This record gives sequence, structure tokens and C-alpha cells, in this order.
Amino acid sequence: MTKNIDWGNLGFGYTDLPYRAVCEYKNGKWGEMQLSEDPYVRISECAGVLQYSQSCFEGLKAYTTQDGRIVTFRPDLNAERMYNSCKRLEIPAVTPEMFMEALDRVVKANIEYVPPFGSGATLYVRPYVFGSGAVIGVAPADEYIFRMICMPVGPYYKGGAKPIKVKISDFDRAAPRGTGDIKAGLNYAMSLYASVHAHAEGYAENIYLDPATRTKIEEAGGANVIFVTKDGTVVTPKSDSILPSVTRRSIMYVAEHILGMKTEQREVTLAEVPDFVECGLCGTAAVISPVGIIDNHGEDIVFPSGMEHPGPVIQKLYDTLTGIQSGRIEAPEGWLHEIKAD
Repeated sequence: MTKNIDWGNLGFGYTDLPYRAVCEYKNGKWGEMQLSEDPYVRISECAGVLQYSQSCFEGLKAYTTQDGRIVTFRPDLNAERMYNSCKRLEIPAVTPEMFMEALDRVVKANIEYVPPFGSGATLYVRPYVFGSGAVIGVAPADEYIFRMICMPVGPYYKGGAKPIKVKISDFDRAAPRGTGDIKAGLNYAMSLYASVHAHAEGYAENIYLDPATRTKIEEAGGANVIFVTKDGTVVTPKSDSILPSVTRRSIMYVAEHILGMKTEQREVTLAEVPDFVECGLCGTAAVISPVGIIDNHGEDIVFPSGMEHPGPVIQKLYDTLTGIQSGRIEAPEGWLHEIKAD
């Protein structure tokens, strides 16, 4: 039975739920997956995560569909991305099988906290893995902890998504041939300074340029970018430094294969951005955040849809993808992973 919670007034923040999945790596192998009631972690003061930021994470959601099923959206892609992040950071790989076992167990254990259909709320799931073994020389840790926690959260935008104002950042998000294409915690640590200052200046987010030439759009601090051309083509920037967003990949599939739109993944120069008619930032939390204005060092790029409402293509993409996630629209094969209560 679902908990009696005021779902409509939930914020987007941490809540300590009864259970989390925990698995530890010691003596060269992963142990058994466990459910724990302890929200605290005890590690060495010299743990690899504390000394050299050896950690990566994921983010996904569990939903109640219109017909009452509890599902997660394309978790196999999150599992694959975490596996690749682990390899890049010399963390013993969290296998897709481990990931899916933890997901099923943690959602089942906290099933009462999955919000009901139509509430606007979801169960946010945060898997993460970090170096827990002591290390002082620059080297990978020898022990690791994989945890998966979850919490009910409200909609990212209460009252619907309104266009946001963003800025072109003077900082670099990732180095060429660096870690921009994995979900490493260190990537987000280095974005905090730029993010705090952008918010203080009245912007919702930064958009970063390629670090080599600073002429091409890469991505925002916590989201991929999509554009729409005058002829309705959906365009997303291409770069080896961009995180392979599950939401962005799903949007591009929806645009091409369900809505019959033309799509392109290619390099996008800053100089051509004024030629686009719509822009959005896409990610797990908000799905798509419409962008009304991009400030390029004092010169505003204003999209025709303005700051009052999303453009028609962005709105259609948002409605279709959220319809698939909620079960109102039939999902492509394998997109929804159902979790059944015991």
C-alpha cells in the first residue's frame, strides 16, 4: 500500500527511506548484495573517495504508470553507463547484473514510497560507487562500496516548465580526452563554482563550450542540450566530451521514430545558435527544460518561443516522452522495466 504522503508538496531533495542496497568490494571481489537500514557510511579517513575523488554515480526514476504498474525508464542504459564510468576511474566494475539486482531490490523494499500515478511525483533512485579503502599515494583504492538509495521527489518544476535563461560559461566543463563522457563525481565538483556564480547572476544554468577551440556547444552543467531548426529538425551537439544522456538519446529516438521528425547529431557552433528557433536542456530530473534566452557575454540570444512557454517542438517532445514514461503512450520494446511487489 502506498504511504499517505502529501505528494503534491514534495520538493526535490533527500529523504531517508527504510532501505538501501549495499555491496562491498574486498579482497579482490564483490560480496553479496544486501539491504541495509543504516543511512550512514563508515570509511577510513584516508579513503580513496576522500583523497582522490574516486567515485561515480547515476540517476533514474521509478514511476507508477496509468495502469498501476511500477516501472523504471531504460535502466539498462544507466547500468551500462555506470559500468563504463567504473572502468574509466579504475573502479572494479559494477556489472549490469549487479545494478539491476540492486534496483529491483531497493524499489521493492521501499515500494510504499513510489508515488501514485497523476501525483506529479516520482521515486528518484541514486546508485553510486566509491573508493572506501585507505590510500595515500596516488593510486586506486583496494576496497569499494556500491550503494543504491531512493527517495520520493516532487516535480522539478511545480506548475509546469517555464523557459529559463542560461549563460555561456567562461569555464571549461571537461578537458579533451578527459572524463566528460562519464558520470564521475569529480566532474560535478568542478562545476559547482561556475554554477553558484551563474545562479547569483540570475541564470538557471551554464552552457559550456568545447575546451579546445571554445567555438562549439557541448553541454550544460547537468544536462545535454538540444536545438530545433526553422524546418523542425531536432539537433544535438556531438563531442567526445559530452555525457551520453539517457534522456537525450531517448528524445532523439522519439523525435525520429515516433514523431517522424528529422534529427541530427553533429558539431554545433556558437555562431549558428541564433539561427535555431528552440532550445532545451534535457536530463533525468526535469526531462526537458525549455530555454528562452542564452546570454553570450552580454549579447542575448532570444528564441522565438520567448520566456512564457516552451516552443511547440520542445513541448511535443516533452509530452511524448513523459507519456511513454507514465504508460499513457506505448513504449518502444524494452524501454520500461517493471518492478513487481512481492
